[in-house]
Amino acid sequence: MPSAPTARVVTTTAPRPRAGGPRAPRTSPSRAPAEGSAWPAVSVFATVRNEEQHLRRAFTSVLTQDYPGDLEVVVAVGPSRDDTYGIAAEAVRADSRVRIVENRTGLIPDGLNVAMRACDPRSEILVRFDGHTALPAGYVRDAVRILLDTRADNVGGLMVPRGDGATQRAVAIGMSHPVGIGPAPFHVGGVAGPSETAYLGAFRREAVERAGGYDELFERAEDWELNLRIRRGGGLVWFDPALVVEYRPRASYRALARQFWSTGRWRREVVRRHRGTASMRYLAPPLTVLALLAGLVVAAAGVYAAAVGAAWAPWLLTLGALPWLGYGLVVVGGALVAGRGHPWRVVVRLPAVLATMHLTWGAGFLRGIDTPR
Repeated sequence: MPSAPTARVVTTTAPRPRAGGPRAPRTSPSRAPAEGSAWPAVSVFATVRNEEQHLRRAFTSVLTQDYPGDLEVVVAVGPSRDDTYGIAAEAVRADSRVRIVENRTGLIPDGLNVAMRACDPRSEILVRFDGHTALPAGYVRDAVRILLDTRADNVGGLMVPRGDGATQRAVAIGMSHPVGIGPAPFHVGGVAGPSETAYLGAFRREAVERAGGYDELFERAEDWELNLRIRRGGGLVWFDPALVVEYRPRASYRALARQFWSTGRWRREVVRRHRGTASMRYLAPPLTVLALLAGLVVAAAGVYAAAVGAAWAPWLLTLGALPWLGYGLVVVGGALVAGRGHPWRVVVRLPAVLATMHLTWGAGFLRGIDTPR
């Protein structure tokens, strides 16, 4: 990582957090401050690498928040192939509220833990952002208000994907519709209330510390796993659709496939470690992959049967084609429903986007991960 003498860089060497721990008494306020009262100090944190394209916009969205209390920004920067570090150092020089910490591994949970450990100890609330996101001006104020009013331990809202080109716009549609991403409220919307997880998250610091922080085993699905431990420790995770965050999704099929392959692999690890979390939402993609593979095997047997003149060859060929025909109808039909009202140049890309999301996630789930680090 290049050096930047004018950037204030904090290096932390604290040990990895434990996944668990005794429940501490709640000391933070339970209601949002009245008009004219002091708001709790907030640290906004993130971990980034290879985020040159969107990072300036992400920083601007955080630093222009209208939060009435003290606010700082702590960003863990991992080894990058672009000017991510330079952009972060530029933000440090421009605003004294910004600090950089080093994420030596570049992995998401490692960086998030390093950033949180470097946050001002006076900050009662920790708000996560991401290099792909843009927070609306009132996001931090609203998140803190909801957190305190609901007495929750973590609150999050709606991830709204936005794209520029036709492919990125198609990915954005797939990531915000049940036919693509599933029915999770933070993707598709819903009513305010208790939730399994929260997008990004505004945390009570004591709740994160009580849970042991992010489990550094999980290179993906780290947020879902942390929220699971918060809930199992008696905490409340809250979803509120009034909290809207703009997200810039992957702009190519290749990048999308890598993202969903990795996410599927780590979701398998979550289910392996927490078997009660398995559901049809997570099992449908791998079952689809298995059905399509079975169709290929049966169709291959049909081709062989036809080659040797077996009378039942057409039945095998038909049976082998059924999973593919069925899935094709689901994908095309889903694309037409999800893409309603969008330009045709976007809609025609949706079947390929949906298939990429479903099949790479499912294949990743079947693959799982190697021996955990």
